[in-house]
Amino acid sequence: MKLKALGMLAGAAAMSIASFAANAAELNVPSLVYRTGPYASGGIPLADGFADYFTMINERDGGIGGLKVKVEECETGYKTDRGVECYDRTKEGALVYGPYSTGIAYALIEKMTADKIPLLTMGYGRTTAADGTVFPYVFNFPSTYWNQATAIFNFMGGELGGMDQLKGKRVAYIYLDHPYGKEPIPTLDKLVEKYGFTYDKYPVAPASMTEQKSIWLQIRKTKPDYIVMWGWGAMRETAVKEATNIRYDMSKFIGNWWSAGEEVAAPTGKRAKGYRAATFNGVGMDYPLYDDMKKYVYDAGKASGDGSKAGTVLYNRAVVNAAYIHETIKLAQEMSGKADISGEDMQKAMEQLDLDAADVDAMGMTGLLPPVKVTCANHEGQNPAVLIQEWTGSEYKIVTDWIPADTAMTRPLIESDAAAYAKEQGISPRSCS
Repeated sequence: MKLKALGMLAGAAAMSIASFAANAAELNVPSLVYRTGPYASGGIPLADGFADYFTMINERDGGIGGLKVKVEECETGYKTDRGVECYDRTKEGALVYGPYSTGIAYALIEKMTADKIPLLTMGYGRTTAADGTVFPYVFNFPSTYWNQATAIFNFMGGELGGMDQLKGKRVAYIYLDHPYGKEPIPTLDKLVEKYGFTYDKYPVAPASMTEQKSIWLQIRKTKPDYIVMWGWGAMRETAVKEATNIRYDMSKFIGNWWSAGEEVAAPTGKRAKGYRAATFNGVGMDYPLYDDMKKYVYDAGKASGDGSKAGTVLYNRAVVNAAYIHETIKLAQEMSGKADISGEDMQKAMEQLDLDAADVDAMGMTGLLPPVKVTCANHEGQNPAVLIQEWTGSEYKIVTDWIPADTAMTRPLIESDAAAYAKEQGISPRSCS
């Protein structure tokens, strides 16, 4: 971690942290989960990865700064009202939340800002919260839905031989009819203006995620050049299965990073070969970090759940999420000179989080976790990008280098929407000079 710009007093801080650690209880990092219900196929690996990472930290390091990390789970069922109830029940002394739900994230923005507890919506939630001048307590690094959408179309343009080749192409956009699925639509509209393709919207109702026959009959009729999916829950594996049933070219079917789990393609197996999805984390377990996870968690019989999700795409994403929080807690302790930090301390540290390639390597996570640099004004982090992974018939492989997003297009949109929100809420944007 780089603290040069902060002028850190390492020796004094270490002594102060040690003295506080002897008297403080633990670091409270609540986990809003959905291990049950129609979205459990994605919720279980996310919950397991988050819990297992902090189990490893507690067992290997004795916690952070001498304090154990408390990961208290609260079941939301992916329901917004239950997510808010869970937050109210667990917020006492909480340092940060990440509900893995755009609906819950939207509902918590004002509450958590008032309570001065950071909301880390890593790759989901309200994209315009990337503007830290308006949303001081909301963070969405290492990328957002809007920038992910631009990177996916940059990938398509590359395959076609240039972005100009998108003109006249037809894209099917199949999405969960939920705030999550609707979030990238403004960006898609702007991409249409810029590149001249057309796209058809195919919303999937949350109450009938497995009933998609009519959608795929229409897709078979219109023959889109590409399909983009913003799916969650049983919608995703149903869509992949239906795509193979109409013999669609799976290499032209691209899911977003929440449509990237093994549970999406594995039910269809080899027939789904070629299906692609965006991601911002590595796949598998071939990273030094997993040596410690094996020793302190799996072999020790301390894994969350049955341990079967380790190394899967969404499990790895939750490990990445936990690692970002881990590094932020360390930084907050150093910046504040105390171990028993607050949500306010976390917010200040999040705006200084700067993990470069060397830092990630020292964490044993090269290729698993992307470097990130967050600032007061930019809570998404600099240079957002995605990888594309492809289903081989039995597993995912990363098949591209990092594909940059079109931030020149999205950042003005982010700032404009954030300004409108500030006006609506009577917020005076803070200065980040």
